[in-house]
Amino acid sequence: MKLWKFAFLAAALLGAAPALAQAPAAPRAPAAPAAQLVDINSATADQLDALKGIGKARAEAIIKGRPWKGKDDLVQKGVIPQNVYDDIKDKIIARQK
Repeated sequence: MKLWKFAFLAAALLGAAPALAQAPAAPRAPAAPAAQLVDINSATADQLDALKGIGKARAEAIIKGRPWKGKDDLVQKGVIPQNVYDDIKDKIIARQK
């Protein structure tokens, strides 16, 4: 019996998968760096409007409701629906002054 077959069988019996049998991990999308996040407490209407699901009316509502304590306040206060928040939550931040 070849050595690699023996190692494979031994690993299978011991409950450990050999390195050759492991599937590669799926790559994860990196979170947006802080420099690329849109601050809902200081962004312009055009910057907010560029976010998916945020139009001119919602951008103006975000600006009018400032300052925001947290980005999830947008949903809690009824400015945007949950599905829109889910699409942009990794792209926004609510910095405090």
